[in-house]
Amino acid sequence: MSFASDRPRKAKKRLGQHFLSDPRILARIADAVAPAPDETVLEIGPGPGGLTEALAKRTKRLICIEKDRDLVPALRQRFPTVEVVEADALKADWHKLVGTGPFVVAGNIPYNITSPLVDLALTPPRPRRVVYLVQKEVAERLSAKPGGAEYGALTVGVSAVARVEHLFTVPAGAFHPRPAVDSAVVRLTPLTSPPLADEQVPSFRRFVVGLFGFRRKQLIRGIRELTGLSPKRVAAILDHVGITKETRPQELTSGQFLALHAALRM
Repeated sequence: MSFASDRPRKAKKRLGQHFLSDPRILARIADAVAPAPDETVLEIGPGPGGLTEALAKRTKRLICIEKDRDLVPALRQRFPTVEVVEADALKADWHKLVGTGPFVVAGNIPYNITSPLVDLALTPPRPRRVVYLVQKEVAERLSAKPGGAEYGALTVGVSAVARVEHLFTVPAGAFHPRPAVDSAVVRLTPLTSPPLADEQVPSFRRFVVGLFGFRRKQLIRGIRELTGLSPKRVAAILDHVGITKETRPQELTSGQFLALHAALRM
């Protein structure tokens, strides 16, 4: 999906474009970004520039990555002080674009590449904030609590490095063309002292994804199948971290996943 100016444009289905032009909603999103004077704003997928306009009023330096080459000339003409980069956000080097100073990330997330763009936004060195407009279901997954149906590997993986806020819903009718589902704005604030070292993040995420493959099984069985450890060894590890063997992965908090991952690495 993409944000749009007030001028109607034909959306490209292959790029997942749905244009948002309501100035009140765009202002709320920009306010959630709240760039400080020393922060560069990196916008992902500006489209025709609805959010770009709101952000440009609030920051000294704005960089936009736009994949649709048909939109780039108009963006550059409309926003001469904004750095508009024609590129695929999944392939561009975000850190090279923003440089060494503090930055924040904003934008709309196409439904089919949500997880990769969340991962990129949280790749060290991390921004101070990430504000994304995503599918409402994704927002619910990101902010879910243990035990619920929405709670899963995405929830745990993100919460291990960032604080998640589900800010507000944007109804499907606010977009043109109208998507099949509602959207929501989420803000991710990377932790200043995350409990997980950067080099441990990949193995932690693999562990969490693997364990959620057994989300309805008791932990002792899931860990055995995932690691190949003996029942006795798994039981000892669970006892060490204070988790009962009958607990299921979907019931573990992010902190318990971290403790279990650390114990298994010992």
